[in-house]
Amino acid sequence: MGEEAERWNPKNKHTLIDEISDRLINGDLPAKVQAAREIRSMIRNRSSSGKLRAKFAAAGVIQPLVLMLCSQHHDAREASLLALLNLASRNERNKEQIVTCGAIPPLVKLLNFQTVSNLRELATAAILTLSAAPNNKQTISKSGAIPLLIQILSCGSIQGRVDAVTALHNLLTSNEELTIVLDATAALPLINLLKECKKHSNFADKTTALIEIISKSHEGILAITKAEDGILTLVETIEEGSLVSTQHAVSVLLELCMSSRSKYRELILNEGAIPGLLRLTVDGTHEAQNKARLLLDLLRDSTPEKRLGSSVLEKMVHEIAAQVDGSEKTVETAKILLQDMVQRSMNMASSCTS
Repeated sequence: MGEEAERWNPKNKHTLIDEISDRLINGDLPAKVQAAREIRSMIRNRSSSGKLRAKFAAAGVIQPLVLMLCSQHHDAREASLLALLNLASRNERNKEQIVTCGAIPPLVKLLNFQTVSNLRELATAAILTLSAAPNNKQTISKSGAIPLLIQILSCGSIQGRVDAVTALHNLLTSNEELTIVLDATAALPLINLLKECKKHSNFADKTTALIEIISKSHEGILAITKAEDGILTLVETIEEGSLVSTQHAVSVLLELCMSSRSKYRELILNEGAIPGLLRLTVDGTHEAQNKARLLLDLLRDSTPEKRLGSSVLEKMVHEIAAQVDGSEKTVETAKILLQDMVQRSMNMASSCTS
C-alpha cells in the first residue's frame, strides 16, 4: 500500500500517466493488457477520476485501446473494454473520440459473441455509454448494432437486457430525425420485460417508449397484440406507472384502437382499461389526459354504456376521484369527470349525425 501511495504522489502523477500510456502504446501484448488494467483501476479508485480521464485521453491511450478490441486474446479485449468504459464515463469528448477512433465495428462484432457472454455484456454496456453522446448516435445506428441489441433483449443476461433497452432508447428517442424503425420482433421481449419490472421505474419509462415506437407500424401493432398479456400489461402500466410510462402506454392503446376499433376495442375493454383511463384523464400529463379521453371515446362508441349501468359508472368515477383528490374534493372531481364524459359523448353523437 505504501509503494502504491508513493507512486501516486502528486509529483509523480504525470510521470505515472506517461509511463502507463507509453507501455500501452509501445509495449508488447502482455504489457498493453497490464497498462489497460491499470488505467481502469486508477480511474475507478481516484477521487480525481474526471481529470484522469482527460489526461489519459490527451496522452493518446484511446487509439491503442480501440485496436485491442480486435485482438484474438480474450484478456486483451476484456481489459480494453473495461478501460474504455471507464474513460468514456461522464466524459462526452472521450465518448466521441472513442467512436472516431473506430470502436463501433469491433464492438458490434463482440455483440455477436453469444458463447463469451461477459464480452458481449461489456460490449453492450459500451454501446450504451457511447450512445449517450448525441454526435455518436448516427454512427452507432448505421453500424448494425440495433438488430443485435434486439436479440439481446431475448437472450442476454439480466444486466445485458437492461443495458440493451437503455441503448435502444438512447438511439431511437433522439431529437434528431433519424429514419430508424424498431423491428416488430422487439415487441415480445419488451412486453415481457415490462411485465417483470416496476411500472413506475425509469426502466419502465424507457421500455414503454420503445413499445410506443413499435406501435407506429402495422407489423408492430400485430406483434404487441399477439404477445401474451400484451394489452393487459399496458393496462396495468396505465394503472401503476409513472407520468412517463402511463403516457406511453395510453399512446400504444390509442394506436391499436385507431388502427382497427372493431378488432381491438373489445380486447382493451376486456382487460379492464376503463378505471385506469378515467384516472388518467385527471392526473396524467396534458398529453396523456387528451389521449385517454380520445381512447375512452373510441371505447364508449360500442359497449361500455351497455356493460356499465349509470349507477356503476358513477360509483367508479367517485372511487377514482377519491383516490386522486381525497374526500374533500371527491364530489367536485367526480362531477367534472362525468360531465366531461357526457359532453364528449354528445359531441360524438352530433358529429356522427351531421
